[in-house]
Amino acid sequence: MPSSHPSETSAPTSAAAVAEALAMPPAPKGEPAGERGSWRRGRAPGEGLPPDARAGRRLTGLLRRPGSIPAPLLCVTAMFLVQTGIAFSKPLFGPLGVSGTTFLRLGFAAVVLLAVTRPKLRGRRPRDLAAAALLGMASAGMTLLFAGAIDRLPMGTAATIEFLGPLAVALVFARRASHLLWALLAAGGVALLTLLGEGGEGGGLDPVGLLYAFGAAACYAAYILFTDKVGAAFQGFQGLAVSMTVGALTVAPFGLGQAWHGLTEPGASPLMLLLAVAGVSLLLPVIPYALEMTALRRMPQRVFSVLVSLEPAVSALVGLVVLGQLLGAVQLAGIGCVVAASVGATLTGRR
Repeated sequence: MPSSHPSETSAPTSAAAVAEALAMPPAPKGEPAGERGSWRRGRAPGEGLPPDARAGRRLTGLLRRPGSIPAPLLCVTAMFLVQTGIAFSKPLFGPLGVSGTTFLRLGFAAVVLLAVTRPKLRGRRPRDLAAAALLGMASAGMTLLFAGAIDRLPMGTAATIEFLGPLAVALVFARRASHLLWALLAAGGVALLTLLGEGGEGGGLDPVGLLYAFGAAACYAAYILFTDKVGAAFQGFQGLAVSMTVGALTVAPFGLGQAWHGLTEPGASPLMLLLAVAGVSLLLPVIPYALEMTALRRMPQRVFSVLVSLEPAVSALVGLVVLGQLLGAVQLAGIGCVVAASVGATLTGRR
């Protein structure tokens, strides 16, 4: 995803967005979560925050206030970074394996988040820790299964099928007929893509890849629901750091051996491979999560949840540019339904 890399002029803005997200208060209970770690906005800026969090807000003001950046632009930037990380992960599947690459990426992300947030677990309620652990396992399943899907399917196809998870949550929590209509339109696009879409070189879609993608969708739905609980119990990124650590440990039995074999194989360049994985882990999940959480503070939850349904289209575009994956007319029509649903829900959701 070269096109998604921020320019030099946007670097202070990105830093400010990350700093603001790290200082964000936890979400109130009882609200459905959005996509990829969406801690819901709750309090007024700075209210009830510890001194170090208020310092993070002051640092944000010194860098540059991201409030001037439209929230949808933050979401789109995050989506491009996510899909860039996914596209750049695929070449690593050869030397490190799908499970090995996933384990190393989650491991690096966990180390970064633990170092930045330094979560405090003492005194936590057991049910809060359990929710963070379940979130980590759902994240591990979603990440590993989706990696297996993109190893066998075009990125746009896999991302659209995976979006069945957020769609299911959107249907459950829909409160207006219009939101239900847009969700059904997006679901129709997924069905069109799945039933009539073609795989590489005009062949049928790989059944194992489809199974992985649908499994990732199920884990995605669980991920969203557990994110709501963890976001209400932990400050800022602390819950995400804990869950990411659990996710890395969950994938370890599947990926540790593959990763070790790839790094120690004769002729391998372990340092270059580790640097590549470290870079990918910043593209997904660290920086995109910070941008999305910042955006969530300034837009309705439901609008955000459907706005990110643009991600299948972004995935298809990145797959074309980075990996040379050209989709057929039926596949583009299916993705177009999802995009139309996203635009419709965004327009009807404005106050």
